Amino acid sequence: MLMVLFGIFWVTVFSFWMSFTEMIVYLYMFSLVFFLSMDWIQVISINEFFGMDLLSFMLVELSLWIGILMMIASMDNNIYGECMYKFYMMFMVFLLLLCFLILNLVGFYLMFESVLIPMIMMIMGWGGQPERLQAGIYMLFYTLAGSLPLLIFLMLINGSLSIFYMNWIGYKFGSLMFLMSVVGFLVKMPMYLLHLWLPKAHVEAPVAGSMVLAGVLLKLGIYGLFRIKIIIENCMIKFSFWVMSIILFGGVIIGFVCLCQVDVKALIAYSSVCHMGVALGGIFSMVMWGYLGNILIMLGHGLCSSGLFCLVNIYYERFYTRSLILLKGLGIFFPYFSVWWLFFVMINMSVPPSMNLGGEIMLIGSLMKWSLLVILPLGILMFLGAAYSLYMYSFLNHGSGWIAFSSKLINLREIYLMLMHFIPLILWMMKMEFFCLF
Repeated sequence: MLMVLFGIFWVTVFSFWMSFTEMIVYLYMFSLVFFLSMDWIQVISINEFFGMDLLSFMLVELSLWIGILMMIASMDNNIYGECMYKFYMMFMVFLLLLCFLILNLVGFYLMFESVLIPMIMMIMGWGGQPERLQAGIYMLFYTLAGSLPLLIFLMLINGSLSIFYMNWIGYKFGSLMFLMSVVGFLVKMPMYLLHLWLPKAHVEAPVAGSMVLAGVLLKLGIYGLFRIKIIIENCMIKFSFWVMSIILFGGVIIGFVCLCQVDVKALIAYSSVCHMGVALGGIFSMVMWGYLGNILIMLGHGLCSSGLFCLVNIYYERFYTRSLILLKGLGIFFPYFSVWWLFFVMINMSVPPSMNLGGEIMLIGSLMKWSLLVILPLGILMFLGAAYSLYMYSFLNHGSGWIAFSSKLINLREIYLMLMHFIPLILWMMKMEFFCLF
């Protein structure tokens, strides 16, 4: 573990003098070394600062994998040769690894906030539209306003802040302390009512920013709640009906909002609010299925939404628009891309044998175990999820469009990029028990 961290640190430091290809090879190597050298069944503690369990192991692998894919996706952009862009991408991967491997909650908070720096720099420096400045400021102040109470909460705890010792310390907190502890994570997920920064950040970010934002950064909120739920679980049980009500009815509202979108990136960004809301419900249900379903949905949604943003970017690089109205009917010109759109839209709808299906079955089971009354809003939510996914696919790939002019053909890099998103989403079935050892 420490060898991989040390290697990623040196690749980050020397990223100014490396090409994308060299960095991709190094990340592949570190990902393989990390995967093969860990006894992932047990909780591993290297020392009092670094350690991991199955959840952090999975998220570290996801971070390395998304890091590889966002570099491959950026190769055709004008920013391909810019040293600072490469540095910010590697710096973000390094901070994410530290965030998932550190055991002290204050250290986790520092890494949790530090990830914001390269993300905002990527949005403000390399975003596509003038609104990127507003999007960066939205993201900065939403996250800082949510995270300041979390810092105060951690400072007020009298006792050990190490994740491993919290099981043996009996903490009791009131409602205000509970709200201070969770609001930072709810903003990062984001929960409905705290989600306004997400569509802006997604739409304005470059492709690598959108991929890492959807693939890994949204999972930081769930990971943080997993880490502090040991000390606030009494309050989580007490306030679970409020959270469940907001995420279920908010998810239905967001489903209707998705059906009104004409920007493909905004549609995919809003759909993330629905998926992450159900994942939040799995934590607050306090059922084991909810915890296991969260592991699956974090990996599945991370790869699926990242793949959808790649497909949008492939069209944007050719036609310089993300409008559904202008991109209508492009399946006639790119039937091969039409197949990839079908695959990823189906995975977004959680069809078998995708990873999203396993996650959503477990999450729905945990929510129904919490209360059978959630069947109605959950049913509407699932229906709307299928509706906006099919709306996006049919609009992009059927009918006659407004634009038809010469453009670049599909290249091997794009085929490889989509395969690397798709293969893990299907091959999880070969080793299902791997995801059920919590």
